[in-house]
Amino acid sequence: MKDVCVHLLIEGRVQGVGFRYFALKCAQKLNVTGWVRNNFDGTVEIEVEGDRSAVEEYIAKIKLGPTWGNVKDLSVEYKSYEGKYSSFEVTR
Repeated sequence: MKDVCVHLLIEGRVQGVGFRYFALKCAQKLNVTGWVRNNFDGTVEIEVEGDRSAVEEYIAKIKLGPTWGNVKDLSVEYKSYEGKYSSFEVTR
């Protein structure tokens, strides 16, 4: 049962290091849905929905980041699950 939606904001060396595609691959492996995008201020933003355990595992993987990245800060905001997404997409 899908029961949680989480909004993430990631700071650090997270652009130009394959972070969005890392986020996409993690989402596909864990069968969670949502999106990831680069922001103009150098952060990466993610919204993800799915089973609570899968989303928690996703957050743990995002904290580690890809090999060439460096996550300095990760803010996590839990939201109401709405079932808005049917897949996980890189938006920009």
